[in-house]
Amino acid sequence: MCRREKEKLYLKGDRCFSDKCAVVRHAYAPGEHGQARQKFSEFGLQLREKQKARRIYGIMERQFRRYFKEADRRKGVTGEILLQLLESRLDNVVFRLGLARSRSEARHLINHGHFEVNGRKVDIPSYLVKVGDLVAVRENRKNKPVFKEIFEAREQQGTMDWLEANLEKLEGRVLRIPQREEIDVPVTEHLVVELYSR
Repeated sequence: MCRREKEKLYLKGDRCFSDKCAVVRHAYAPGEHGQARQKFSEFGLQLREKQKARRIYGIMERQFRRYFKEADRRKGVTGEILLQLLESRLDNVVFRLGLARSRSEARHLINHGHFEVNGRKVDIPSYLVKVGDLVAVRENRKNKPVFKEIFEAREQQGTMDWLEANLEKLEGRVLRIPQREEIDVPVTEHLVVELYSR
């Protein structure tokens, strides 16, 4: 997927920071014609941006379209609201807090019932967290080896300003909704808005 978009999307956690990263090894699109020179139309550029956003957050087309409709319905800049909704997903918040090495690992851990929000078990990765919500590893899951590995791998990395993480207790709190400049995904959101507004 990273090769298709011709840039690192950081989908594989620690592997993306090593020499084993697919983009480092083959810096061209996959397939027989991957090394051919490509010229994208306006629609092609918009489509690539939308696919890139979908792949970063690991969601399917129908769900992404629902997020866009919700962002379009709310007051404000549609593209910015869309990214804020995607950042508010539980799997993304778990990843941003440093409780998982990648969004796909966060999704896996949430599906298996390792997390709770405000003291209640949540096993839905698309659950939208709100300001003030406390996301934590459930008490009976804290001694699992996977969290020891994650803690050792992530303790040197910082978290986002809109989150407050406590890695010792394996929990974190959502302080506020992130602003566009705090969302470090390489997506030009206005192209996604233009695509869906056709």
